[in-house]
Amino acid sequence: MSRILLCTADPGLAGRLHSALALVEGGPHQLVELAELPAAPEPAVLWDGVVEGPPQVVLLDCALLGAPGTLELAARLDQQCPALSVVLVSDAGAEVALAALRAGATDILHPDAEPGEVRQVVQRAFELAGVRAAQLLGAPPAAELPRTGRVISVVSPKGGVGKTTVATNLAVGLARLAPQETVLVDLDIQFGDVASGLNLDPEYFLPAAVDGPAARDSMVLKTVLTLHETGLYVIAAPESPIEADGISADDVRQLLQTLATEFRYVVVDTAPGLSEHTLAVMDETTDAVLISSMDVPGLRGLRKEIETLRSLGLLGRRRQLVINFADSAAGLSAADIEATIGAPVDVMLPRSKAVPASVNLGVPLLQSGARDPMTKQLRALVDRLSDGAAPATERAATLPGFRAKSSAPTPRRAASGWFRRPRAVAS
Repeated sequence: MSRILLCTADPGLAGRLHSALALVEGGPHQLVELAELPAAPEPAVLWDGVVEGPPQVVLLDCALLGAPGTLELAARLDQQCPALSVVLVSDAGAEVALAALRAGATDILHPDAEPGEVRQVVQRAFELAGVRAAQLLGAPPAAELPRTGRVISVVSPKGGVGKTTVATNLAVGLARLAPQETVLVDLDIQFGDVASGLNLDPEYFLPAAVDGPAARDSMVLKTVLTLHETGLYVIAAPESPIEADGISADDVRQLLQTLATEFRYVVVDTAPGLSEHTLAVMDETTDAVLISSMDVPGLRGLRKEIETLRSLGLLGRRRQLVINFADSAAGLSAADIEATIGAPVDVMLPRSKAVPASVNLGVPLLQSGARDPMTKQLRALVDRLSDGAAPATERAATLPGFRAKSSAPTPRRAASGWFRRPRAVAS
């Protein structure tokens, strides 16, 4: 028999919940109602003598103790009784949502919720309680579960190279292939703007995903994701750079490990450079997408980044080198680019007039399907990273006007790092 403890002094609310909960799956249910609570009740006192053993779900009406008291009780329940699920009943969901997650509550239910919503919320709480109970009995923690998803990290040494544009389009393209099996994480934790690039207004942000019960339970984590209209899930960067101070590199590792057990593709947009958080991302990366703009300073920066990652053992075998803002009038050939970075280029993304409008509207090109050379090359990048795509060692088609090389630069040129100027330019 499943056990539900309902704490409320509102007879009308109690009646509505009793009617709705009678139809929750997994019955019969022992539903016990408490109309009074002491000022600072200990968890076991709540059900001592009234429920046949600890409940699996506790419904706490915030009107009983007020929001602060209810959140404090929820936190004690989460710490002392980790196998049960706590659902708050409140008409101020948006205001208390983040605090509720940090306190360990699994959901928030409006007092006037329809019976169908009540059943859905409580059913989820029962399922989560079952998962937690199984873990307490010896099921492996999330970090030890077999990793099935691929972590695709988009990195660059400098800002302003279109990294977020590539990351959002790549994520949307993969989500079209695997709807609701792709998640995009904005780990430019101070100034990330993935949400803007996708025209999203998230309810939850990165701190909610790495703090409280979401950090320990994948089912809770899924409740703080934002769903994009393409079927892509998103974790947006913190609303304020100040909030980024509370996010550690270990938080990043744990988040990506958990997501990789739940999603087929985990796309990560990182901050420019090699910060502590970006290095933590690279620790978990299965596929790296390294981006530079088509200019000598950017290309030299990319070379240094590649050499640094290689020396740290973080470069991996599966990687894509992408040149953005490619323009045949820039005075650089594909051979020049490859000589500078010391590695073959996989995809060249052309300079495009469609991109600024796409960014300003928050509609990625691979979502709108705009007819543009950039769209074609972005699709090529998606194809290379989707399951069953060609290995990264195979060369992608270059743009008209660029001369492709059939092999990597010679060791002498690759080691020197010198940029070979076009013949028309004086040395």
